[in-house]
Amino acid sequence: MINIKRVYEDKTSEEFWVLVDRLWPRGIKKDKIDMWLKDVAPSEELRKEYHQNKNFEDFKEKYLKELKSKTLKEILELIKTKNVKLVYASKEPLNNATILKEYLDWILEKQT
Repeated sequence: MINIKRVYEDKTSEEFWVLVDRLWPRGIKKDKIDMWLKDVAPSEELRKEYHQNKNFEDFKEKYLKELKSKTLKEILELIKTKNVKLVYASKEPLNNATILKEYLDWILEKQT
């Protein structure tokens, strides 16, 4: 099962945190994050575009197109063996981590 969590929340010992943002979050020490997969984050261009227009549906559509061209094997393998939390820095509840979680859930559902 995949869950998401804001990087500024407390981490439990059984959680394996995977940062899915392109930029490192301010004030977060490196030892709090188990893995940083910035390659699965939205492209720099898409991230900037979303910050300018704040159209989540448009962002989601474009990010899903980007995800289809990315290799997600590493994170899919992790999910099978660890209690993975996709962590993000955004204050917004709808963000790239929510889209990525939905997409990974869809892939895993198709595999079963």
